[in-house]
Amino acid sequence: MTDPNPQTPQPSGENPSFTKLAMRNMVRKGRLSLLHFGLTAAGFIGLIVLVAWLGRPQLPGS
Repeated sequence: MTDPNPQTPQPSGENPSFTKLAMRNMVRKGRLSLLHFGLTAAGFIGLIVLVAWLGRPQLPGS
């Protein structure tokens, strides 16, 4: 069985950046990468909302 996304050989003198490697990895993994990004975003927003809720000012009379 052939690999649908064969690795392209890098020239020996060129060292690819971490950004290029991360983007290549994200394209290769596809849906799993999007799932992890969504979970990270939801967790971050949840953390921000939790901190905002715990740090809300206590107004008299409410």
